[in-house]
Amino acid sequence: MIERKVTVESKVGLHARPAALFVQTAAKAPMEITVAKPGGIPVNAKSILSLLALDARRGEQIVISADGEGAEQILDDLAALVAEDA
Repeated sequence: MIERKVTVESKVGLHARPAALFVQTAAKAPMEITVAKPGGIPVNAKSILSLLALDARRGEQIVISADGEGAEQILDDLAALVAEDA
């Protein structure tokens, strides 16, 4: 399992448009991808409802995890989305 710890930089946190872009990007990957707050319960990164329920706000860290072929690339792409102030 590969992980990335990223600080949420979007003004609205991981909600609305940033969450939709995150889910769309995660859905392109064939493997299971999870997101959690450090020490929290991981949720499905391909589910908009799960991601919104995570309530990740600006300045908070999240942990994105994936396992399988292409995991490094998809985690890099997702981390870049979270690190943007979009």
